[in-house]
Amino acid sequence: MRALATLLVPDSGRALVLGRDVVADPFRVRSEIGLAGQFAAVDEIMTGRENLEMVGMLYHLGRRESARRAGEVLDRFGLADAADRRASTYSGGMRRRLDLAATLVGRPRVLFLDEPSTGLDPRSRAQLWDMVRELRAEGTTILLTTQYLKEADQLAHLIAVIDQGKIVAEGTAHELKERVGRDRLIVRISDAERLDEATRSLSGLSGSGPGEVLGDAELSLPIAGPGASADAVRALDHVGVGIASLEIRSPTLDDVFFSLTGRHVEAAAAPDDQLEDVAA
Repeated sequence: MRALATLLVPDSGRALVLGRDVVADPFRVRSEIGLAGQFAAVDEIMTGRENLEMVGMLYHLGRRESARRAGEVLDRFGLADAADRRASTYSGGMRRRLDLAATLVGRPRVLFLDEPSTGLDPRSRAQLWDMVRELRAEGTTILLTTQYLKEADQLAHLIAVIDQGKIVAEGTAHELKERVGRDRLIVRISDAERLDEATRSLSGLSGSGPGEVLGDAELSLPIAGPGASADAVRALDHVGVGIASLEIRSPTLDDVFFSLTGRHVEAAAAPDDQLEDVAA
């Protein structure tokens, strides 16, 4: 991310952003991009409006144009009412929105977002996601890194999974999930002592042998086709086994990460163990 944003010179290889070499032509690259790091980079002494006007001046927009664009993005990000308050009084979600607003003052064609929802509460995260979707719909190319895989699932057109600094898989969310397997039917029975009997009665439904026991009264089996839930109910009713609950569970990107790396996302130790979301 830092290399693409021209903040770090790559050790080797070549990278282009909008056809421009990040090493040979860094100033042109910077004029076309916006960058929001993992933590909101705002000046707490200044007001929200002053923060954005300062960014405009750094883009050499002039005082009048900087003020106009600052007003535009403050309205867009729901910060107009707090525009003339010091940033030190902002909540975490407001600071993140101000940070993202600052990246848009220069109207970048490419936007880099490094784990943008880190530390946000669910409401602020949902607001951020809506803003990213709007930018994408308007034609902004977004490169987003995240370890919160639901975020990638919600926002990404194309996903690359990086493990130990190398891309180990890429594709759409649907394509990656298909690598893990089919949807599964999770059945919890009311009498744990009849789990073996329930397993035998359901083994023929999936076409893939017996189901997988998940707990004392719960088992999982791959879904062979539509109507699997109804078939399971009929099969268990035929042998008199009561059902506590039924659930169809689809593979998640967490399952994808675990299957590719051999560990859950939370246990990933290396800093490069992250999932990149590229939405063009």
